[in-house]
Amino acid sequence: MTAKLDGKVAIITGAGRGIGRVIAKTLAADGAHIVAAARTSREILSLAAEITNAGGKALAVHTDITNEASVEKLFNRVDEEFNRVDILINNAGMGIFSHLVDCSSEDFNNILAVNAGGTFLASREAFKRMIPQKSGYIINISSVLGIRAYVNQGAYTAAKHAVMGLTKTLAIEGQPHGIRVSAVLPGGVNTEMIAQSRPDLNLDELLEPEDIAGAVMYLLTLSEKASVDQIYIRRRNSSPF
Repeated sequence: MTAKLDGKVAIITGAGRGIGRVIAKTLAADGAHIVAAARTSREILSLAAEITNAGGKALAVHTDITNEASVEKLFNRVDEEFNRVDILINNAGMGIFSHLVDCSSEDFNNILAVNAGGTFLASREAFKRMIPQKSGYIINISSVLGIRAYVNQGAYTAAKHAVMGLTKTLAIEGQPHGIRVSAVLPGGVNTEMIAQSRPDLNLDELLEPEDIAGAVMYLLTLSEKASVDQIYIRRRNSSPF
């Protein structure tokens, strides 16, 4: 049986580690051609090699998601290699965690630039390709902080709320062109970032990157008749609703 993503071109930002790396490998295993984008070349090159050695197809492109020229270069490279974009996973993110009164303007702006600005820049370039195709899927990896708030995470919360605003607008603007846009909002995931932001959490109770990749695959393998606005995945032992 042919895999549902067979031959689809998928760009994943922040693909070098954590959630992004697992998403890339999961999509590749289902036949997608992977474009791994991140600032750390060593990590995405090793990811591309791993996918290629497993029989898949992958391209690593060094990208600064906060830099407009760098994002344009990424998509131009994809045009040269594949001449289409079917899937964009906006996963690149960063957080600096402190009380807002202790947060510098520089840190606040950097967090917004990576999480919200990067989502904007990559989605804009993807739309330019997807609109003529009359198809495409953008999935933004947001956070529970896109709908809630916690102490010491004000800047990150503001950025993820911005991601949700972008998601809602993109979904409306993409609808006439056959483009679907969704957000995945995880609670605490076992990555390097969670160790910094929530040292109080029990690592054994955290979500795993594979849980997020599974949600992404669920969205991507729905029929074209279906559209999901957002998936909120909480830790089992966290407060519901």
